[in-house]
Amino acid sequence: MTLDELITEFDRGLRSITGVSRMTRPMPVPDDSNDAQDNPEDGERAALSPAERAHAAGLMRVNHVGEVCAQALYQAQKLTTRSAELKEAFERAALEEEDHLAWTARRLVALDSRPSLLNPLWYAGALAIGFAAGRLGDKVSLGFMAETERQVEQHLDGHLESLPEGDRESRAVVEQMCIDEAAHAKTAVDAGGIELPLPVRSLMRVASKVMTRTAYYI
Repeated sequence: MTLDELITEFDRGLRSITGVSRMTRPMPVPDDSNDAQDNPEDGERAALSPAERAHAAGLMRVNHVGEVCAQALYQAQKLTTRSAELKEAFERAALEEEDHLAWTARRLVALDSRPSLLNPLWYAGALAIGFAAGRLGDKVSLGFMAETERQVEQHLDGHLESLPEGDRESRAVVEQMCIDEAAHAKTAVDAGGIELPLPVRSLMRVASKVMTRTAYYI
């Protein structure tokens, strides 16, 4: 990897941790957004109770943490693969995940909340895991990517069931994230990703539960 590429990845990592993210796609909006008032966030605050807003913020904080981790994972995988084709695939996925990062950050602001205080820790841990997976070879790295995206998709499905009915804005974001994560998993499998052993998949689920339960509050 060239010096310019290292600087670019360092910049992306710093932005991920600090919450300064760019997006290449507009933020998803509810289907009936054209009927919204001039100040939709004011209406949203009125529609959600304090408890509902706090719950929605907790879920979106979890999702934001997941996107911070996704940036770290894809960065590590790009650094470890020698395949130019896979580097490009990881880069495309990372750009879409960066959209998710920006979308969830905006939802946290709209919900009068903040990102996780432990984002530097989550990022460092995911970077180390991504490097470990990448060092085991491209097929394992792609398999890890596929399994990660499948588990994320399951979490997002659960969030859609749990989000307050009145928080249509967060629902629109999560629905698009689900579509993207499923596509990333398929891309990884189609590129040759192997199915990880059951103990590894189970360990990933345990680690994910620890992260989500912690990030919901902190």
